[in-house]
Amino acid sequence: MAIALLAFLFGVGAVLAGYAAVMHLPEAIEHRKLDRRLKDLAAPVAVDTSGAEATVVMRQAEGPLPSVDRLLARTGTGLGLSRLIQQAGGRTTPSGFVIMTLGCAVLVGALGAVFAPRAPLAIGTMAAVAGGMIPLIFFLHWRSSRMKQFEEQFPEALDLLSRALRAGHALQTALGMVAEELKAPVGPEFKTTFDQQNFGLPLRDALNQLAERVPLLDVRFFVTAVLIQRDTGGNLSEILDNLAHVVRERFKIRRQVRVHTAHGRFTAYVLLSLPPALAIVLSIINPDHMGLLFHEHLGRTMLVIALIMQTIGFLWIRQVIKIEV
Repeated sequence: MAIALLAFLFGVGAVLAGYAAVMHLPEAIEHRKLDRRLKDLAAPVAVDTSGAEATVVMRQAEGPLPSVDRLLARTGTGLGLSRLIQQAGGRTTPSGFVIMTLGCAVLVGALGAVFAPRAPLAIGTMAAVAGGMIPLIFFLHWRSSRMKQFEEQFPEALDLLSRALRAGHALQTALGMVAEELKAPVGPEFKTTFDQQNFGLPLRDALNQLAERVPLLDVRFFVTAVLIQRDTGGNLSEILDNLAHVVRERFKIRRQVRVHTAHGRFTAYVLLSLPPALAIVLSIINPDHMGLLFHEHLGRTMLVIALIMQTIGFLWIRQVIKIEV
């Protein structure tokens, strides 16, 4: 009897929960989307007493340590870190980045000290420094990948803007169409610009912030062309068509350059990975022989010099094969 009663109560609860989810979940999702848009954009509009135009006051998102975020916001390093997170498409804050860096440093340092009992302090310190660089490396990689994706999709956005302008839409409406039609990362960036000017930010400032969030030369060309056209007039759709053609040609030439410099990049990767691979193999074959490099003062000095020379060589090769288009 008790089991049947429990089953009945469980069934009734499941039905009520399903009904509540169907009735209230869509509204909750919409409210959450709206809250996220408001958090990413601006606080209420502020008007100064001098009669200047009302502008949107940007508000910094709070992370796990708001006091650390406020402290870093007053420094150039904190501003650069916030810009890196934003350009990488991350949803964290500088304080979250600091926590990730410290966590990786402690974890990798502890693992290095455990697996190197003969010199736990030296190896643990080196491993901690290397582990602390992991979040920065990942964010730099994500930013580079995101900028490349944006560059590939940007000509399509320019074409869509041009077609919308020819159809008689205003530039602001065309920006909204690009935000709705294109996928990430172009769509969200244009959506941020569209929402900013809808919330009261002047179009000039919204476009300039787009150029700051996406530090690409093509985006700067686009912003400059739009702002000049708004001041002097002209056929903006034709300007955007020409700009899209130039961007596609530059992208085509850049890919051809990458093909021709592939041998140099592969050489740099091989030269950089060969010494660590050889050190690992020798540590397995003859650990006592390799242990001298870590236990003796001369050996540690040689390791530091080798790392410095490897880094200089890699940067030198990278600079040689770097061709601006």
